[in-house]
Amino acid sequence: MWDYTDEVKEHFLNPRNVGEVDDPDGVGEVGSLACGDALKLTFKVDEQKRIKDVKFQTFGCASAIASSSALTEMVKGMTLEDAEKITNQDIADYLGGLPKEKMHCSVMGRDALEKAIAHYHGRPEKKIEGNVVCECFGITDVEIERVVREDNLMTVEDVTDYTKAGGGCESCHERIQEIIDQVHGKSHVVQHKPTGLTNIQKIKLIEETLEREIKPSLKKDGGDIDLVDVDGNTVFVRLHGTCATCAASEVTLKHYVESKLRDLVTPELVVEEIQ
Repeated sequence: MWDYTDEVKEHFLNPRNVGEVDDPDGVGEVGSLACGDALKLTFKVDEQKRIKDVKFQTFGCASAIASSSALTEMVKGMTLEDAEKITNQDIADYLGGLPKEKMHCSVMGRDALEKAIAHYHGRPEKKIEGNVVCECFGITDVEIERVVREDNLMTVEDVTDYTKAGGGCESCHERIQEIIDQVHGKSHVVQHKPTGLTNIQKIKLIEETLEREIKPSLKKDGGDIDLVDVDGNTVFVRLHGTCATCAASEVTLKHYVESKLRDLVTPELVVEEIQ
């Protein structure tokens, strides 16, 4: 259970400014239903270019709804120039803080506001800058570097919390760590997987990887996984909770669980689900 502040709970249970502004001057849309979070922000300005009306529509978790609601309250009455200076940390601070695993919700709000203001000024849609690092969520190296610098992020887990990058198959973790090290001026050291495993060592590593690397991520979304058996290089598992009923469970198994085990244990592993 996330430790939400009273402000987050209040904005989640009683969100302000829900809906869409009629004939809006600015429109900003970020995220997608495919990745689990989406936000549309619309606003209207007065003669002094102050935001006189602003509304949002969000598909997402409690933090996404609360962050969007808080943002609309923050920008009311602001000039566009001042509104454009709002950071994701400002949104989190307004709510008395957010769980670090949910900071990407405040980043989503900031990005939607930036897009809406750009739309008002008639600026062309920003082209994707840099190279895509996280294929699962389409996050580039430029986006990762920006959030690492702005929020002084130190670990791959931090980057995932703020951007979702690395939260899918996790094959991009090494590249994300490289970016973090470059920003902070550290040397990147590649860690190699152990080789020549005995069967007992392999099973132990599988168990440890499931407990340390895989289960925590699945539990964040209400799911879980148990190791049932290991036969040679075939790993039999059973999914629980939301993972067991999710239409994308096969994707979770192959692109996340299997990929993670292959990366940290041995590349020959194949994961199979037992109902």
